[in-house]
Amino acid sequence: MNSADQDVIKSAEVKQLSGLLQYQEGAVVSRVLLKNKGGTVTMFAFDVDEGLSEHTAPFDALVVVTDGEADVEIASESFKLREGETIILPANQPHAVRAATKFKMLLIMIRASF
Repeated sequence: MNSADQDVIKSAEVKQLSGLLQYQEGAVVSRVLLKNKGGTVTMFAFDVDEGLSEHTAPFDALVVVTDGEADVEIASESFKLREGETIILPANQPHAVRAATKFKMLLIMIRASF
């Protein structure tokens, strides 16, 4: 996975979400938009047929599709997501993501446990 330009986003500055990360041919690129002790917000851009292989994470994460379509698998169950849709990746459950078209998502990971 390649990391995109990591310039700092100012907290009181309006940005166009679609312009924060560009597609790269044959790649998955990411950019951390916010990171603190409570969690992270990361934008990903996937070229067609690119993806993240099955893995687990110790915290819940929220996927928000901002462009395109993706196939998401969670604990062997398949989901098709389109722009404007969202799904929760539960903590400690195996999951994978593959782009059905060029695809962008925000991944919001909440690290805090209550």
